[in-house]
Amino acid sequence: QVQLVESGGGLVQAGGSLRLSCAASGSINRIIAMGWYRQTPGKQRKLVARIDSGGSTNYADSVKGRFTISRDDAEHTVYLQMNSLKPEDTAVYYCHARNRLFYNYWGQGTQVTVSS
Repeated sequence: QVQLVESGGGLVQAGGSLRLSCAASGSINRIIAMGWYRQTPGKQRKLVARIDSGGSTNYADSVKGRFTISRDDAEHTVYLQMNSLKPEDTAVYYCHARNRLFYNYWGQGTQVTVSS
């Protein structure tokens, strides 16, 4: 089992920045990738950014150049630095982890609201 605890969401004006954190605990040695997804009401949850165990990253086209995913292996934490935020970035952001058996774990979600 893997537990994921997110923090760092909130309300920010357009053009501002936020940093989300996701602390992992439990069977973290089996994690092969972690990332962030977001979801708005009535829509599917979509990938924002992910980082694998080798450090490779990929991003949704809509956030490239504005968001950066990183990790601190010593703290078992993944971060999402979000700059130049836009109202369309408003969503609930979920931390995600996948283990070697391709089982998916999710955090509880954190609300990000960007006002225009």
